[in-house]
Amino acid sequence: MSAFVASRRLLRTIAGHGWRARSSKPAQNVHISKPGAGFSFELTDEQKEFQATARKFALEEIIPVAAQYDKTGEYPLPLIKRAWELGLINSHIPESCGGLGLGSFEACLITEELAYGCTGVQTAIEANSLGQMPVIIAGNEQQQKKYLGRMTEEPMMCAYCVTEPGAGSDVAGIKTKAEKKGDEYVINGQKMWITNGGKANWYFLLARTDPNPKAPASKAFTGFIVEANTPGIQIGRKEMNMGQRCSDTRGIVFEDVRVPKENVLIAEGAGFKIAMGAFDKTRPPVAAGAVGLAKRALDEATKYALERKTFGKPIVEHQAVSFMLAEMAMKVELARMAYQRAAWEVDAGRRNTYYASIAKAFAGDVANQVATDAVQIFGGNGFNTEYPVEKLMRDAKIYQIYEGTAQIQRMIIAREHVGKYKA
Repeated sequence: MSAFVASRRLLRTIAGHGWRARSSKPAQNVHISKPGAGFSFELTDEQKEFQATARKFALEEIIPVAAQYDKTGEYPLPLIKRAWELGLINSHIPESCGGLGLGSFEACLITEELAYGCTGVQTAIEANSLGQMPVIIAGNEQQQKKYLGRMTEEPMMCAYCVTEPGAGSDVAGIKTKAEKKGDEYVINGQKMWITNGGKANWYFLLARTDPNPKAPASKAFTGFIVEANTPGIQIGRKEMNMGQRCSDTRGIVFEDVRVPKENVLIAEGAGFKIAMGAFDKTRPPVAAGAVGLAKRALDEATKYALERKTFGKPIVEHQAVSFMLAEMAMKVELARMAYQRAAWEVDAGRRNTYYASIAKAFAGDVANQVATDAVQIFGGNGFNTEYPVEKLMRDAKIYQIYEGTAQIQRMIIAREHVGKYKA
């Protein structure tokens, strides 16, 4: 039984009714309204099914064990396997490779629900989408079937190897080099902060192929698919981070790693555009994850405010607290609309750089603000690990850092905005 068929059957069982497989082509995405249908906030039945399945999984299987994974830092492999069985992972993989071929909008709906349960688990899952995206947007048929196809046959992870110790936001500062020798490229360099670095079956890797330091970034770098078991790859220790601790983050050293020329994406020199193009597709789901965390913080704070009493009445009846909840609710709703617009733009086949950066920047800030306010509403209890909101506050911070910092997003937004007036 294929993974696609197994996932479909499980979704039918859990969601309560069937769903249709559909093409990953934007023009056929189920979220896009029929011509002339106008603007609508209503989800399709199929989208509601995916959302309900992810929500049930988060509530019943992720939340009960999230605190323990946070405490131990253990990789949540059982949860990842279960998500794979349910069709909640690798949602972007096209049907031609055995995947579900979902649109960005559906993927974001799923991501928000998973993040509500635990963003550490969600990040491990979402890192697969980031690693796959360069192959989805730039891989040839053979590369897609080989590397995306295997991920639909069994639970398997991949990783996006771009960041280095001295090159994070400044991607053009990458030092890892790839030198062509015959029918192979020999790669040397070091990557850092690689999510799923120690669990991946293969990597998307960006390396400099033009030794000229004055070469423009648009021509200096090449994107490679690298098998994780290739000789010369040294995987570093698991980093213990401030939050999202069950996610696997590591440094990776590449020493005389030989990669066949068949594993080059598009052509030599096309890597930078591929890497940046992937972000336009993956930043909406990252924003959706931030919204899921913020919604969880809002729910926890609201329930606590209804139960906790001071001065003879529940604290929710104090205007100071109720106004905090109102502000938190406003931010959650607006951040959700931002990621949904960015995802909709992807599925409509339009360039979404502007909206993707707005969604990512705003939702990342909202996650931090709402989680901080939730801790405040909990008071002293919020500062204690026996209550859930301190974990949310720690987990939220990375949303302002990874996949482009909050400051980088503002640079992109400003460039895109001003560019409209210069055109």
